[in-house]
Amino acid sequence: MTPDRFETWLYPTPSGLYCAPGDFFIDPGRVVGRAIISHGHSDHARPGHDAVLATPETLAVMRMRLGDGAGYSQQAVGYGETLRIGDADVTLRPAGHILGSAQVVIEYAGQRAVVSGDYKRRADPTCAPFELVTCDLFITEATFGLPVFRHEPDAREIGRLLDSVAAFRERTHLVGVYSLGKCQRLIALLRGAGYDKPIWLHGAMQGACDLYQSLGVALGPLELVSEARESLAGEIVLCPPSALKDRWSRRLADPVTAFASGWMRVRGRARQYGVELPLVISDHVDWPELVATIAETNAGEIWVTHGREDAVVHQIGLMGRKGRALALVGYEEDVE
Repeated sequence: MTPDRFETWLYPTPSGLYCAPGDFFIDPGRVVGRAIISHGHSDHARPGHDAVLATPETLAVMRMRLGDGAGYSQQAVGYGETLRIGDADVTLRPAGHILGSAQVVIEYAGQRAVVSGDYKRRADPTCAPFELVTCDLFITEATFGLPVFRHEPDAREIGRLLDSVAAFRERTHLVGVYSLGKCQRLIALLRGAGYDKPIWLHGAMQGACDLYQSLGVALGPLELVSEARESLAGEIVLCPPSALKDRWSRRLADPVTAFASGWMRVRGRARQYGVELPLVISDHVDWPELVATIAETNAGEIWVTHGREDAVVHQIGLMGRKGRALALVGYEEDVE
C-alpha cells in the first residue's frame, strides 16, 4: 500500500495548519474547535478556542496571559505522552524555545510528521532542551533562515554585558528583552555567570517571572524599578523593547541601552532601537543550527512555515530533499 501524500491529511487553511485525521489545528490564527498549542507566545497561542491541548506549562502561560480566553476546555499533556486523537497519534516533544514549548509529533498511516513550532538547540536552564525526532516530514520555522544569521555564544554576550557594567558603574544598564522566555533566560544566564545582585524589572516583566518561579525555575533576587528609591547606577534593569526609548527610563542613571535578540546581528535593527550595546542572544536556531536540524531529522520532505522561506527551501533542494514554503500567516518575526 502506498502511503497518502502528506498534503492529503495535513495542510494549511485560512485558520492555520490542519490535521484532518485528528480534526485539530496546530497554533491556529483564528478561533477553532480543537487546537494544539506549541507554546505560549501570543502569535502561536491565541484566545477563544473551544478545546486546547498543550503542555502543563504552556497552559499555565496561556491562563496568565489570556485568563478565561485560554480555552473553554484545556487538556494538559506531558512530554513523551502519546494520545490517540481521531485516527492520528499525537506526542509532544521538547522544543527548547521557552518553558513548556513543544514540537507536535503526528503519526498517521505509517507516516510521521513533526511540527517544530519555534525552537532552539542551545542549552537553556529555564526550559527542557530540544529533542531531535526523526521523521518523514519536518515542518520547521525559519525566523533566522539566512546564512548571515549566526548567533554568538551566550557566554560571550553575557560577558560583554557584565564587562560593560563593570566599566560604567555610574550608569544603569537597561536591557530590552521580551517578557516571556527571553527575560527569564537572560536572568538565568546572568546567574550562571556569577551575577548574584538583584536584577531590576519593568512592571511588565513581573507576571512571567512570577509564573516561572512558581513552576520551579529559580531566578534569584528580583526587584521592581517602580519600588527603587535611587537611580539604579551600576545596576541591570530589564524592560520590554518598546520601553527602551520611553520616558519611563528617564528615572535611570544615564542608561546604557542594550537589546538581547538574534536581530541584533543586523546593525540597522540596533540603530532602529537606539541600542548602544547589541547582544546577539536568541531563542531560535540560527542558520547553521537550522540546516543541521533539517539534516538530522532524516526527513525526505521539509515544509517551512514562517521566516525566510525562499532561502531555506533553496538550501533544502541543495541537500537533495523536497522543500516547500507554507506561507502561513499570523506569525510575528520580532517575537523572539
